[in-house]
Amino acid sequence: MNVYLDNSSTTRPRDEVIEEMCYILREQYGNPSSLHRMGLEVEKKIENSRKIISDFLRCNKDEIFFTAGGTESNNIAIQGIINKNIKRGDHIITTKYEHPSVLNIIKHYESKGLKVTYLDLDEYGMINLEQLENSITEKTILVAIMMVNNEIGTILPIDYISKIVKNKNKNIKIHVDGIQAFGKLDINVRKFNIDTFSFSSHKVHGPKGVGGLYVKKDIILEPIIFGGNQERGIRSGTENVPGIIGFGKAVEILRDKYVDEVAHIRKVKDYFANKVIENINNIKMNSLLDDRCAPHILNISFKGVRGEVLLHYLEDNGIYVSTASACSSHGKGKSHVLKAIGLKDEEIEGAIRFSFSHYNTIEEMDYAVSKLIQSVKDIRKITMR
Repeated sequence: MNVYLDNSSTTRPRDEVIEEMCYILREQYGNPSSLHRMGLEVEKKIENSRKIISDFLRCNKDEIFFTAGGTESNNIAIQGIINKNIKRGDHIITTKYEHPSVLNIIKHYESKGLKVTYLDLDEYGMINLEQLENSITEKTILVAIMMVNNEIGTILPIDYISKIVKNKNKNIKIHVDGIQAFGKLDINVRKFNIDTFSFSSHKVHGPKGVGGLYVKKDIILEPIIFGGNQERGIRSGTENVPGIIGFGKAVEILRDKYVDEVAHIRKVKDYFANKVIENINNIKMNSLLDDRCAPHILNISFKGVRGEVLLHYLEDNGIYVSTASACSSHGKGKSHVLKAIGLKDEEIEGAIRFSFSHYNTIEEMDYAVSKLIQSVKDIRKITMR
């Protein structure tokens, strides 16, 4: 049996998405910038995808821009905001456990002389709202913060964060990395009163290589990619037509199945977590087991076990998991997320992220837990002699 539990890294595309993309590749392969009929038909399909996604996020169609993925969305938003507002101030606020596609941008600007406040986190990955408020100055131009942490699943209260920031200084721009939240939480970008929001296709059973960015009306970003002014100049370059249409199809299906699928994901995760707690000792749950955590992410430290070794034991049994964010797992050093929430080195080294989708079943969870129990037992026999 194969059990895929790495859905935070990427998801299996839906069959309907694959079929739609194949049709586009075979039959409607025109360039949407072309003036002939095939080009115009493709442009209409792109606009239909834009409408589907804007409805899902409860915003206007012209506030949605397509990109090459979540990393590019974060770059366009953060760099675009900083470059446009740099004359007004030189201070940025973020957290210590942002995704590398956010942290590395900010570190780049910090190396150029901008001042950065990195908000502290408690053991559950929650920020201190009072520290946030006290960090805001007249020189602050950007608050960049994720909605759901990609390693432990903690949900940050974006609505409260936005109120604090805008009440203190309405000119500050707020960028939200929504990549792990999109499709897992009920999101209304207008109610959040944020300025930009990034999301990605391959996290919601769409294709890789395409993402999206919500940009609030009247927010002007300084472009970082120049060319033929596609996507109204925000992101130049010939559109990934099959990807965008596949993304739209994935969200169209998700829209109709969202409530049931999210409930199923949470049920599967809770079942798995309880089985692990009942059957394996000397573990630490790094993810909250309530509504403060996203329904699909569960991070557990197995003491006396190296996460990478456990990953390969499970892989030999057809179970696929992650030791850290897929975007940083090839980097050096320990997880900056787990370090930021105060875990000990042993706990960081023994951490595994399990992430679930609606494709997972209770039968799969029973199989995965049985192999996990045996793998942990075997590894501990070797390491704890």
